[in-house]
Order: sequence, then C-alpha cells, then structure tokens
Amino acid sequence: MERQRSPTLADVARRARVSNATVSRVINCVAVVRSGTRSRVLRAIEELGYRPDERARSLARGSSRTLGMIVSNLKNHFFLDIFQALEGEARRWGYEVVVANTDYRVERLVRGIQGMIARRVSGLALVVTELEPSIVCDLGEQPLPVVLYDVGQPSANVTTIKINDYHSTRRVVDYLYLQGHRRFAFVGHHTSHDPLRARERAFLDGMRGYGDAVRFETVGDSDSPFGGLRAARQLLRSDFAPTAVVCVNDFMAIGVLRGLREAGLRVPEDVSVTGFDDISVAKFAFPPLTTMAVPRDWIGRSAAAALIPEAEGVALGEELQVDPELLIRESTGAAPRDVAQPWSAAASAAS
Repeated sequence: MERQRSPTLADVARRARVSNATVSRVINCVAVVRSGTRSRVLRAIEELGYRPDERARSLARGSSRTLGMIVSNLKNHFFLDIFQALEGEARRWGYEVVVANTDYRVERLVRGIQGMIARRVSGLALVVTELEPSIVCDLGEQPLPVVLYDVGQPSANVTTIKINDYHSTRRVVDYLYLQGHRRFAFVGHHTSHDPLRARERAFLDGMRGYGDAVRFETVGDSDSPFGGLRAARQLLRSDFAPTAVVCVNDFMAIGVLRGLREAGLRVPEDVSVTGFDDISVAKFAFPPLTTMAVPRDWIGRSAAAALIPEAEGVALGEELQVDPELLIRESTGAAPRDVAQPWSAAASAAS
C-alpha cells in the first residue's frame, strides 16, 4: 500500500492562497499578519492536518533572523551577484543578511567567521576560495547551519555547492584547440587556492596532453580588471605570442581585452580571449566575452534555502553539483594564420 505524503508548508500556502513566507510568519509569530489572512492560514493548517517541523520552529524563534555571508572579493560581480540572490531569497522569508569581505586573506576569513558567530547569525554562507581544511573542521563542529561554495565536504550541518572547475576549464581549452589555436596563455590569480588551482591545473593538463603541438605560458596578477590589464601587458613585453588567452574569470578577462586593444591587437582576429563565470558585464564587453556560465542566481537561492529552516527544496548536509555552460560569443574565433606579425607590432607599440 502506498504511503500517503505528509502535507508541507507549500501545500498550506496553496490552500490559503498566500506565500510560503506568510505561512511561516503565522506559524512562528515573527511578524504582523492581517487577521483575515492569519485565519485563512490557520484554517488551511487544520484542514490539511499540517504539523510544523519543531526543529525549524525552534531555530526560527530561538536565534536571530540574520544570515551571515563571507565572500572573497565583493568588487567582483560574481560574488556580488550571489549575494544579491541570497539576500533576495532571505528577505522573502523575513531574514536579513550581513556580509563580510576577505580580499582572499585567510586571517580576515577567520576574523569574519568569529564575528558572524558573535553576532549569533542563524546560518552562514562562505563563498570563498581561501578556505583551509582546519577551518572546515571547526565549522563542522559548530551547531550552526553552514553553506560552503566550491570547497569542503558536506556533513550534518554543512551543505556544499560544487562547481566542476577542472572539467569546465578543459572544455574551454579543447574548444580553442579545435579552433586551430596552438599558442596559449593562462591568466590567473591566487592559484594556491583550491578552486582557482583546479582551473590552472586543467589548463596545464590540457597543454601537456597536446604535447609538442602547442606552446603555452602562464601569468598572474590580482583579481580585477587592472590585474588582467597588467597580465596582458606582461605578455606583450615577452617574446611569446599567444593566439588564445584563457582567463581564470571574466573580471580579469575584461582587463585583458582592454590591454590587447590598447596595443592594437584585434579580438578575435589576432587573439581569442575567454573568461569564466558569465558575470553580468561579460555580454557587454568589447567584444562580448566567451565564457563558462555559472548560475549565480541559483547558487544564491540554494544557499539561502539550505540555511533557512522554513524553506524547502535543499536539505542541510547535501552536496549540490553545478556544471557550467560554455557560452561562445564574439571574443573567440579561428586561430590566425600569421601569428607573429600582429604580436610583433603590438609588442613594439607597448614597449
């Protein structure tokens, strides 16, 4: 005999013709709800025989309705987009979000976590790349719901959201190779941190896999358009003339595009450029940027759902996998036949 499904909060919301958040407010008495709406919700609860999750109710009543979020670089639109999505979902459930920025520094991350715990946040999202194993272990021992982005492993109170950084970067490299490119450069930053190291490793493994058919260089700078600009200038001052530049993210790729354009190189006629993330400005770059699209809105909403007891759809302790999509735009094309000539003229102009 098939077991009958227990009614959910969403079922109550549909029966009462209100939002999930309104049902949550009535159950937990955390906000003013009009008497007519409250009566409708209570009647739906009685008719359906809905039993609220006592763990969710105790968490909602006993702790602050504040979530904490710590990011590596709030200037990068990637982190900002995730924050905005998380905040929007949290606000829908009656929560606020406090955010802290680490600038990729582990000591600032540790202080940020300590500060969030001192504020008695009811959940914490870490969208950082500089997370060390010891910090992950400490968080696993805290009686606090935690979401880790692209690092760590799930546990009883820890949900992880993982991007396939390695496979995605290999897709970019293979796509460029099939376009005829044999001279590559990789532009990165903070490649000692796991997710960023995975992207650089994927690039290097791809190059080694092609053997003597390719030549390549790697350069690094800060996570910013200025860092990308400086990396492009470094390539221009060298004797190496890549026909494809693979950037660790869009934020740096925008600077690379400007550096190449200032030197008189055409994109993609002389050199192709790729990014990673598909931040909002990627499609407005000149030319629009080929990139791996990471679903930042989905990541932010999923992180909020894992941290908010009343929300449904993401169970605490899950690992969520994300496979970015390759978006081919005008910044990439077939490799030029004459590699040396345009780079030689550009290097002379830059020196």
